[in-house]
Amino acid sequence: MTRDTELKILLEQASQSGAQRALAHLGLSDESAAKDMADLRELLSAWRDAKKSARKAVIEWLVRGVLALLVIGLALKLGLTGLVLK
Repeated sequence: MTRDTELKILLEQASQSGAQRALAHLGLSDESAAKDMADLRELLSAWRDAKKSARKAVIEWLVRGVLALLVIGLALKLGLTGLVLK
């Protein structure tokens, strides 16, 4: 075995050992870890979808409010106060 091969094997073993310790430290070293990660990804995706929907709803309401104010202002400008005050 050459020195490069030995070094490569040693690095691979060290990285594998480090990865296992890191997963154990995070509590992801058991059989249910894959399911836990899938659940976390699903939860994160749902959170992002909820944020996007909330942002869209707020923008829609703001646009509607501005348009309503423009219509009211136009009605007042044209002297159609009877329509506005009813």
